[in-house]
Amino acid sequence: MINEKTSIAFGPVPSRRLGKSLGINNIPPKICTYSCIYCQLGRTKNLQRERKEFYRPQEIVHSVEQKVTSKKDEVIDYLTFVPDGEPTLDVHLGEEIELLKSLGMNIAVITNSSLLSDKQVRDDLRNADWVSLKIDAISQDIWKNINRPHGSLQLSTILEGIVDFAQSFNGYLATETMLIKHTNDTSSELEKIARFLHELQPNKSYISIPTRPPAEPWVHLPTEKNLATAYHIFIEHNIPTEYLIGYEGNAFSSTGDLEEDILSITAVHPLREEGISELLKKTGQGWEVVEDLLKEKKIIETEHKNKKFYLRNLQKRT
Repeated sequence: MINEKTSIAFGPVPSRRLGKSLGINNIPPKICTYSCIYCQLGRTKNLQRERKEFYRPQEIVHSVEQKVTSKKDEVIDYLTFVPDGEPTLDVHLGEEIELLKSLGMNIAVITNSSLLSDKQVRDDLRNADWVSLKIDAISQDIWKNINRPHGSLQLSTILEGIVDFAQSFNGYLATETMLIKHTNDTSSELEKIARFLHELQPNKSYISIPTRPPAEPWVHLPTEKNLATAYHIFIEHNIPTEYLIGYEGNAFSSTGDLEEDILSITAVHPLREEGISELLKKTGQGWEVVEDLLKEKKIIETEHKNKKFYLRNLQKRT
């Protein structure tokens, strides 16, 4: 059961890939198979790989239905599973996708790909309309350094599972590769990634960089030269490629309850200062609401690339 104010469904929020996305937070914080060095939600507190029940499917569907009803005058392009952890850890994911299909909306899942060696996970994801697979590295040592996986995971079986899924998936297949300076941005590793992506034949491959505060302060953006090199290597392998390096904008939705809006969105999507300012305008409230949340330690303020960000205090949530 949900025992906090923030609902499972949040947004809609602007997405660089999906337009207006209504997020579905089907995993409690911060349960994941990885503890990526660049994660915007910080280090993983509960590293696990076994699938289990976190919420009953009816809870997920009810929360989404309530949010959709409250946003009936807004455009929602996708219902997106993009939680505080890895969405495929939810053993009911396939059932939830099927139940949500009744709403007549496109369904997306953003996964780190780590459980795709499991046939049931692949079957669950096949019912989605749009799936994004994380592929940050092909080399074992780089994969461990950047994604910091659960000790029982094996990269070779993950890559095999990704290929199996790509060959049988009939929806829109996207991949995302997060580039980190001095980690996976060398020409040799980029060539390996590109050869693998070419085998998958995705509809789109995104090259991304950390645009929000990362889990580790020593994580830095790749140079413009290496970013350009990555793009050209992908294109040379006939991969439809786009950068995913811009800011989404501030077109966040408001329920009229500013505190709920801020807590819901920042739980999985850190807000820039400008984004919160837009929410303030929509509700006619002042910055003191934000100051109160900071004093109560419900959110924290951080800075990244000379921009202020506000994110949900996961320590406070747990």
